[in-house]
Amino acid sequence: HPHLYQVFSRNLPQVQNLELFDWLTALYALWKGLDEQVVRLSSLTGMGELLKHGCTTCFDHHYVFPAGCGDLIGAQFAAAEELGMRMFASRGSMDLSRKDGGLPPDSVVQTVDAIMKDSARVIEAYHDPSFGSMRQVALAPCSPFSVSGELLRQSAILARQYGVRLHTHLCETRDEEHYTLEHYGVRPLEYMASLGWTGPDVWYAHGIHFNDDELRILAETEFLQRKLLLVPGLGYVGVEAHTQGPGQLGGFPEQVAAHRKGRTRGQGHLAHGIPAAVMVLPHRFFRIP
Repeated sequence: HPHLYQVFSRNLPQVQNLELFDWLTALYALWKGLDEQVVRLSSLTGMGELLKHGCTTCFDHHYVFPAGCGDLIGAQFAAAEELGMRMFASRGSMDLSRKDGGLPPDSVVQTVDAIMKDSARVIEAYHDPSFGSMRQVALAPCSPFSVSGELLRQSAILARQYGVRLHTHLCETRDEEHYTLEHYGVRPLEYMASLGWTGPDVWYAHGIHFNDDELRILAETEFLQRKLLLVPGLGYVGVEAHTQGPGQLGGFPEQVAAHRKGRTRGQGHLAHGIPAAVMVLPHRFFRIP
């Protein structure tokens, strides 16, 4: 879940100390200029780093599609093929701009109809569900505060029609939790469940602020299984492993080492620090008191 398109906008001093909502708002001004060439080069760079450290499968969450940007998912698959990387891409999406109460500017959002049409195109053009496939596709609306309930609902329907998986950010920050409580009267997971977003074909990134009841709900929907792992220097860490996870972004001990050396990069690495949850693709780690 590394957001490969962000490779060339990481480590910018002016955004390093911002909270997530402010960080996103600042960087959308850069990301509105994405095109096939930028995405190809950022994908080559990011996947090259993963290969260098032993990761041969990459799941990427791409959700920024400025007007006239071209075939960005196609550019990612071309980069993966050039490197020999197994690529699990996502046709992400956003339809709530600032005028609708969301975070992104109008220049990077699309209508639900446009998103559904292109999502079907991407699945039909690139998704290969066969065993050992080098190309797979998931549908991945960005987050509860950047997409409408209708987009989430229609994405779930379309994904199940085509037999592809669903992915999004969830319970990443307290701001997100406050957003869903204010706008929908429920916590993020309950909101997503009301739109068909639970089950073995759904997985979430981050999951830092799930409570115990929500973890039990996820376990009951075969979303995760729970184990314990002893990590040197951290003690016992919970591992919540997804059934049928599509790939893994690096190893947890390696990420801890990178974090301690100050080499944390982007949302796909330890963006929130130990002992917060790191990722849920396919493992979710959290500190056991």
